[in-house]
Amino acid sequence: MADEGDSLGGRLGRYARVGASVGGLAARLAGERYLGLSLDRDRHAAELRSALGGLKGPLMKAAQLLATIPDALPPEYARELAQLQANAPAMGWAFVRRRMATELGADWQAKFARFDKEASFAASLGQVHRAVLPGGRDVAVKLQYPDMASALEADLNQLKLVFAVGQRFDPAIRTDEIHAEITSRLREELDYRREAKHVDIYRHMLRDEPNVHVPEVVPDYSTDRLLTMSWLKGAPLLDWKARPQEERDALAVNMFRAWYVPFYFYGVIHGDPHLGNYTVRSDGSVNLMDFGCVRIFPPRFVRGSIELYRALMVDDMDRAVSAYEDWGFSGLSREMIAVLNRWAAFLYGPLMDDRPRRLTEGMAEGFGRDMAQNVFGELRRMGGVRPPREFVFMDRAAIGLGAVFIHLRASINWHRLFESLVDDFDVEALAARQQAALAEAGLA
Repeated sequence: MADEGDSLGGRLGRYARVGASVGGLAARLAGERYLGLSLDRDRHAAELRSALGGLKGPLMKAAQLLATIPDALPPEYARELAQLQANAPAMGWAFVRRRMATELGADWQAKFARFDKEASFAASLGQVHRAVLPGGRDVAVKLQYPDMASALEADLNQLKLVFAVGQRFDPAIRTDEIHAEITSRLREELDYRREAKHVDIYRHMLRDEPNVHVPEVVPDYSTDRLLTMSWLKGAPLLDWKARPQEERDALAVNMFRAWYVPFYFYGVIHGDPHLGNYTVRSDGSVNLMDFGCVRIFPPRFVRGSIELYRALMVDDMDRAVSAYEDWGFSGLSREMIAVLNRWAAFLYGPLMDDRPRRLTEGMAEGFGRDMAQNVFGELRRMGGVRPPREFVFMDRAAIGLGAVFIHLRASINWHRLFESLVDDFDVEALAARQQAALAEAGLA
């Protein structure tokens, strides 16, 4: 494991490589567009992924996120960035000792019956150590990497260069709202006291879901940069890929409810459903972990999601227009709405089909990517759209969760599962539930 000094020195070197790579990419794209110069995008995209690959911090998370937003970057770059993994090497024991002493005092080790020196998980913003409290309780101790607050601001400057790549390529999506949303969410992720409140609201929202488990925060062992929670035992989801169909389908239902009960009943969604953020118990129930990236939506946005589904079911253009307005779109022509409806019909397709099926049934490999490029190409021709900022993490959640269902090869009646959540939807009731839950968790 690297110690703190080596990591920080290495980080500066990697920043230099990333800045040169992204800046050079923007310049080359400009040359290609205006001067007729050629650019081997595949090769350069691979270079960019290599430059980002060992980097801890928000820039890594932002790059992974950008790869999920259709047409935010040229397709060659989106494909490469999608391969980035969040597990960077953990910081060493010297760093852990110093940071724990800063957060809990010089005698911090006496406050634990056991504290594992090796990190159990290492991600882009921090790492998790397993420990045991004096009373015998197993806990997960999440420790933030050093100097993350200043690193975030440096990363956001790098992110502007990444967005410049997309703008030079003349994308259909205008990225100002995307940048604003990523900035807000990443700043929140560094506030572990806020994450503790996210854990509390999830415990409240999922209290009646017996097949979804949320950890409990240990306040006396938590600070702004240290978060201690109960340890949830479970296996990686990929261990379930070889299970019988019935067990895989049951796990997929549990995952669906873990994400969408909070959204359709409270307007809240876990915005980072990648494989490292949940584990599976022996009975197929789900452990949710890592609550740094949580998005709270206006009730009208949730209503828009349901209303667009209803509009597509009966081919009601006026109802679709109202749904897009609920989402925050403005100035859309009827032609743009017709194109957006094609994309929406693809996304909502499994929910509209009243029979058990797999998400990708009847689709050739890459169909979704091709559909996205076609739709956003048409929107570019019409002048482009500015998506509401809420879309950024909603899209990430939908794409990430869809990938889980595809991994599991789940075959479910998605229509009836969805209808069971939204059949008696009432926007005023949601608003009241949301306000009460936020107040209870201290997020109001």
